[in-house]
Amino acid sequence: MNKSDLVTKMAEISGLTKKDSQAVLNVILQATKKRLSEGDQMQINGLGTFALSYHPPKQGRNPQTGETITIEGQNKVSFKPAKALKDNLR
Repeated sequence: MNKSDLVTKMAEISGLTKKDSQAVLNVILQATKKRLSEGDQMQINGLGTFALSYHPPKQGRNPQTGETITIEGQNKVSFKPAKALKDNLR
């Protein structure tokens, strides 16, 4: 399912127009991005929690030259599903 499919499904379920459903989805996505960029986690009851986890720098190898390189540390988004979601998928 992609974003346009999700907007269509939201419109069907909620009775909103596709334009309104897309606006709602965009607000949710913006709020999630903002919370994560501030270092906070985003918890959605019944779905799960989005959080940042820091991955420290590490040594890697360039496959073409065999040269050792340092891969910079970075923040990555992690998702932990809620119990309700896990139970629903069984």
